[in-house]
Amino acid sequence: MKRVQMKLCSVLLAAGIAMAGCGGTNDTTGNQTDTNGTTANRTDTEAATGSQTDIGSAAEQEDSSGVTLAFTAKDLEGNTVTESIFAEKDLTVLNIWGTFCGPCIREMPELGEWASKMPDNVQIVGLVIDIAGDEDTEHHDLAVEIMESADADFLQMIANADFADILKDVIGVPTTIFIDKDGNIVGDPVIGADVDAYKKFVEEYLDGQ
Repeated sequence: MKRVQMKLCSVLLAAGIAMAGCGGTNDTTGNQTDTNGTTANRTDTEAATGSQTDIGSAAEQEDSSGVTLAFTAKDLEGNTVTESIFAEKDLTVLNIWGTFCGPCIREMPELGEWASKMPDNVQIVGLVIDIAGDEDTEHHDLAVEIMESADADFLQMIANADFADILKDVIGVPTTIFIDKDGNIVGDPVIGADVDAYKKFVEEYLDGQ
């Protein structure tokens, strides 16, 4: 599988997040080139056209079940967020995405709609992987624009070194994992944009409680 390292902080570079899941690779100008050779400016929210490229099956990704998350991060509004957010709900859907990723952006409106209709004991949280620190206003502002355009009003965290243990196993974005109220990763990750699969896992998990 083709892997392209993104210009992130050192831990995310080490993670080697694949951009194959985004249907294209970035050229040296910062534009995204899709698989048919056309180029679109990455500052366009890419809510546009284009099909999703398969980034592999769950068998290609190491099972993260049992991993307990602990972190201190910032959200897009500059607020401090810790793993304590997981204790607020029985299950958290953690959607790992990047502003360069077309499939991530195209699923965001559906995620926003789902977030507004979730049961009281479930929440969705985003983890943006390509904002490289406080000084990276370009990607921060683009993430805000994407969320506003999608009318997706749910928490978005900015990835940092505290997330290295899970990001090192992520082979493409979007990748969605599920976390219980104790901060433990449960079940298998869903690789690629598949909101129906996210919903199915949540339903089956709650039915099993």
